[in-house]
Amino acid sequence: MSFLSILTIFVLAVFVGFEVITKVPPILHTPLMSGSNAISGITIIGAIVAASSGAGLLTTVLGSVALVFASINVVGGFLVTHRMLQKFKKGGPR
Repeated sequence: MSFLSILTIFVLAVFVGFEVITKVPPILHTPLMSGSNAISGITIIGAIVAASSGAGLLTTVLGSVALVFASINVVGGFLVTHRMLQKFKKGGPR
């Protein structure tokens, strides 16, 4: 694929993602974030493969950066989910 095709797909994906997220009601953001942890888990696996492929310095750096960001997303998602579930327990902190 040419660079222009890849750039076009990326821009369209950003636009569609933005439109989808802005249409989600605020009450559904936390459950949606919990579900996105599975996607970030797949991103972590892909980042590990990219970083360890030895295809070049750029691939290793981008794979490492993707690994850090996806890990932050997974940990943050689990913390928010844990906090949300604590609010539904009887006698839990409010």
